[in-house]
Amino acid sequence: MKKRVIIIGSGLAGMASATYLAKAGYEVKVIEKNQTYGGRLQTYKEKGFTFDLGPSWYWMPDLFESFFSDFDKKVSDYYSLTRLDPGYRVYFEDSEFFDVPKNYEKLKNSLEKIEPGASKSLDNFLNDAQKKYEIAVKKFIYKPSLSPFEYMRVDLIKHLGRLAIFKPISKHIREFFTDKRIIQMLEFPGLLLGAKPSKTPALYSLMNYADIKLGTWYPSGGIRSVASAVHSLAIEQGVEFVFDEPIKKIHKNKDSTFEVRSHNNSYSSEIVIANADYEHVESNLIEKKYRNYSTAYWEKRTMSPSALLFYLGVNIKIDIPHHCLFFDTNFNDHVEDIYDNPKWPESPLFYVSCTSKTDSTVAPPDSEALFILIPVAPGLTEKSTSRDFYLEQILDRLEKNIGHSIRNNIVVSKSYAHEEFISDFNSFKGNAYGLANTLFQTAFLKPRIKNKKLKGLYYTGQLTVPGPGMPPALVSGKIVSEQIIKETS
Repeated sequence: MKKRVIIIGSGLAGMASATYLAKAGYEVKVIEKNQTYGGRLQTYKEKGFTFDLGPSWYWMPDLFESFFSDFDKKVSDYYSLTRLDPGYRVYFEDSEFFDVPKNYEKLKNSLEKIEPGASKSLDNFLNDAQKKYEIAVKKFIYKPSLSPFEYMRVDLIKHLGRLAIFKPISKHIREFFTDKRIIQMLEFPGLLLGAKPSKTPALYSLMNYADIKLGTWYPSGGIRSVASAVHSLAIEQGVEFVFDEPIKKIHKNKDSTFEVRSHNNSYSSEIVIANADYEHVESNLIEKKYRNYSTAYWEKRTMSPSALLFYLGVNIKIDIPHHCLFFDTNFNDHVEDIYDNPKWPESPLFYVSCTSKTDSTVAPPDSEALFILIPVAPGLTEKSTSRDFYLEQILDRLEKNIGHSIRNNIVVSKSYAHEEFISDFNSFKGNAYGLANTLFQTAFLKPRIKNKKLKGLYYTGQLTVPGPGMPPALVSGKIVSEQIIKETS
C-alpha cells in the first residue's frame, strides 16, 4: 500500500516536495488555507491591471531548469523567458542613474567611467563569485543539513576556504571597489537575502554572479506562471489539492499515523510536511512538548525584512525600465532602521517593478502596472497613517526622478504590509522573506527539516534549508522529499 503524505501549504516548496514524492510512488495530498495554490506567488487584478503580489525577481534560471529536468520537462514546456535589458536601473542622488545591461562588456565600460580600473576588478570579483556559485550549487545547496558532519568530508572541506563564510560581503566588495555607487549596486542582492551586508557572509557574492552573469529574467504571464507551472506538474504526477482549508492541529496517533485537523475535516497519513510558516506550525499546530524550538529561540532569530508594498495602476506611460532601485537617500540609515534599531524609516530606499514594460497583457493600452516595495523591519506595529505617508513620499521621489507627475493618473491603488503577511501566510512577525542569511543561520544552523520528537513530521520552505527565494524553495522541496524517500521507502 502506498504511504500517504499530507503537505500543509501549497507554496513552491510544498508543491515541489509533493511532486517529487508523487513521482516516487507516495499518495500525496496538499492542503492549503487559502483559495488557490502558490503561497506568495499570487496576483491581483483590477480595471484591466494585473499585479504579481509577491516575488518579482527571476534569478538563477539554471535551478528552475534543474527542477523541471528531474521530471523530464523543460521550463519552456510551461512558460517562456525574456532576459531583461537592462536587468535593472539604480537611481542615486540628484536623479543620477546607472543601468545594468545584459551585455557584460557594456557593463564593464560603464563601470570604468565611474571608477578607473573597475572593469578589471569586476572580472576578478565575478570570477571569484562564479566559483562560489558553482561550489554552492554542486556541493552544498542540496544537503539536508541535519548535522555538521555532512560537511566534514575531505572533498567539501577543501572548498570551505574559497566560500569565505567568515568574511562579511561588505568587506569583500570593498577589496575590489571604492566608489560607493558600485558598492551599493553590489550590496543590493544581499538586502534581498535579508541581512545587513556587514552580517552577510561573502559566500553570497554568488548572487552577484547570478545577477550580472546569469541575468535577470521575466516569465511570460508574470511570476505567477512559475507557481502555475509547478502546480500543473504536480497534477500531472497525481498530487491532490484541497483549498480553503486552514489546518488547526497536527496530532500523532498511537498507531504512528498522523491526524491533520481543520475546522471541518480530518486527514490521516503516515507522513506530514509543513510548508506553512515554521514558527506558526510549532507554536500553534503541535503540542508544546513536541516543538523543535522554543518561543525564545524564534525571538532571537534574525529575520529578513518585512515589506510595505504598493500596487499602482496608472493611465500614462512612464520612462523607466522593468526593475528600478532607488538609492537616492542614505543607504546605511535605512539598513540600520531595519536591523540595528528597528523602526519605520524616515526616508527609505525603495524598489519599483514596472512589469508592463515587458508584458503588454498586465495593463491597458498606454498604461503601466507598478509594484513598489519598501523593505522595513519585521515585527513593527503599523500606524494608521503610515501607508499614506510613505506612498506620498515615494511618489514625490519617483516623480522627481522621472521628471513628471503621475499622482493624477493613478486609477488603481492597493497596499500590503505586515498585517496582510500575517493574515494570509501566518508569517512570523510579518516577515516577507524568511530568515536572514547570516553566518549563524546558514546550513545546519537553520531550523531542521525534521521534527526531532515526532517521527514522520518534516518541514520545508523559507524558514529552513537552503533559505528564502523561489529557486531555494524548489530546492527545499527536493531536499525534504529525498530525505523522506531515504527514511521511509
